[in-house]
Amino acid sequence: MKIKLDIDTRVFVRFWLVVIGFALAAFIIYSARTALIIIASAVFLALVLNSPVSRLARILPGRSRVGGTALAYVAVVLALSAFMFLVVPPIVQQTAKVAETIPGLVTSATVQYKGLNSFINSYNLQPQVNGFVNSIKDSTSAVAGVVGSNLLSGIGSFFYGVSTIIMVLGLSFFMLVEGPVWIKRLWTLYDDDSLMDYHKSLLSRMYSVVTGYVMGQLSVSTIAALFAGLTVFVLSLIFKVPINFAIPAAAIIFIMSLIPMFGEMIGMAIIALALLFNDPPAALVFAIVFVIYMQIENNYIVPRIQSRQLELSALAILISVIIGIYLFGIAGGIISIPIAGCIRIIADEYITRKNSGQKSRRPVLKEKSVKLG
Repeated sequence: MKIKLDIDTRVFVRFWLVVIGFALAAFIIYSARTALIIIASAVFLALVLNSPVSRLARILPGRSRVGGTALAYVAVVLALSAFMFLVVPPIVQQTAKVAETIPGLVTSATVQYKGLNSFINSYNLQPQVNGFVNSIKDSTSAVAGVVGSNLLSGIGSFFYGVSTIIMVLGLSFFMLVEGPVWIKRLWTLYDDDSLMDYHKSLLSRMYSVVTGYVMGQLSVSTIAALFAGLTVFVLSLIFKVPINFAIPAAAIIFIMSLIPMFGEMIGMAIIALALLFNDPPAALVFAIVFVIYMQIENNYIVPRIQSRQLELSALAILISVIIGIYLFGIAGGIISIPIAGCIRIIADEYITRKNSGQKSRRPVLKEKSVKLG
């Protein structure tokens, strides 16, 4: 049985033009992904800082938005500088301590286990064991040498990151200053006032979701960071833990807890691993105390602070976080949840308008059916 399909040439050409257009757009987006990430980060930062800048502009003489933006950026730059000078040196110190501790741990382990030593001596395995221990020590030294040889590339990556941060800050600065003007020009393009009011309401809801979630998450992360830093400080008074590690511990928890669901657990594991090379009991105590804190946070702190619910299921949050981290790294994991919340608002609004349109047509259809009957 043969089936003959008669397709208009115009339809055929339009179909392939659409396919080629989508492929070309995907290629352009992939090629410009670095620039798009920078622009998206600047937009996100501008949305977060918009409310503080607006408050500062209302307080300043002349309601200067430029002055409010400048004051907000001074605070941001001071926070970044404090992070660099207070957090980075202790982290480097702990990394060097780990490299120095591993050979000693191997040596002490071979000395302490007497039963194992007697087994080794009885079977004349001491040369093999010594060779294995020396190879581990040599490997540690080799790792240190590789770190030293890659220092130059690390410095290049550092300056690249600094230049990226400067570009994001510069873009978001101009977005904050010129954003209200561009938004007013956008509304002047509308001829239908009802459509303009509808889009204003929709954008206002999306903006409330982004700012509400971000401010709430920052508050939760700040509380977790203070708790982690205070815990490490108390442990430094009891165990052999350097007291200057409290600030890096707080910074690690603050950054990692911005990633929903599993970021805080990863931060706790990093700190516990660092404490393990200083004092194993301190690492165990920190892990137990912080797990208890996370239970309190999930059941009491988060529900009270995050009053603006995103109404997203756990599966939707997990999928959005995984996609964000896979595409854009840690920054993608941080911004994935508010983006998913905005998508939910658009989808809910579309479904609501569609259902309301169907309901408005149903009475007409019923009335016609009665007349026909």
